[in-house]
Amino acid sequence: MFDLLNQFIRYLDKNKKLSKNTLDSYRRDIVAFLQYAEEVGIDPVFAGRKALERYLQSMKKTGRAAATISRSLASLKAFYAYLIAQGTIETSPAATIKAPRIEKKLPQVLTPKEIERLLEQPACTDLKGFRDKAMLELLYATGMRVTEMIELNLADVNLDLGFIHCTSGGRERIIPIGKICTEALGAYLQKARPVLVKTGGEDALFVNMQGQRMTRQGFWKLLKQYAQEAGIGTPITPHTLRHSFAAHLLENGADLHSIQSMLGHADIATTQIYVELVNNKLKDVYKKAHPRA
Repeated sequence: MFDLLNQFIRYLDKNKKLSKNTLDSYRRDIVAFLQYAEEVGIDPVFAGRKALERYLQSMKKTGRAAATISRSLASLKAFYAYLIAQGTIETSPAATIKAPRIEKKLPQVLTPKEIERLLEQPACTDLKGFRDKAMLELLYATGMRVTEMIELNLADVNLDLGFIHCTSGGRERIIPIGKICTEALGAYLQKARPVLVKTGGEDALFVNMQGQRMTRQGFWKLLKQYAQEAGIGTPITPHTLRHSFAAHLLENGADLHSIQSMLGHADIATTQIYVELVNNKLKDVYKKAHPRA
């Protein structure tokens, strides 16, 4: 069975051009089901609809979120569709199962003042400070995903023209960067990176203190540290900067299609959520400030 899984992942990698994180997510979801199938003594390839429903129900009983269950179901649907295409099975047991209803949550954003405090935290007095300042400024200036940022190479940066070339999921986009971000990147490239990179073969834009490409986990730790130092009480993630980038652009008059392009959303419906976020914020301001609200 794991051979079929590996074939499926290779198929997705070759034909769908998915990111490594997405491929890892597919693998984790399907491996979790394979482990469940082994525990309850069923053949996962020829499992019926009821077996899958019991599995999804077991996920719910153990406290898994609806979004997690829905994603696992989507992974299984894709896997069984692949098995049908390969002639391994004739019908999919997951095809007619409906995903659980997911409560719509608006993305968490920071206020402009919180963003300002966060970006002020890295002190440009040492190599680490120059690097961390550049990374934070870049994420907020572009709305990039953290995976996209750490996958950037030197060749993806054009400081003279003020843009970043980003490739994700087989799609490319050009994202403008402002003066402050350009200056932070320039300082890092001039004063820190040449010292951090100890070998000539490293193309990564951002590297750790050992001179190797920065990791998601490494950046996450830095972000949590700086958020704490900035006095930001609510837990934040790298995606919080992406959400804040989009919301602040919208609040200041940017059109939705431009934001969609910069974020790299395939469907504008995904970007539409920021309209609701901003509208809700305006309603709160109105209720608090208007004497007849």
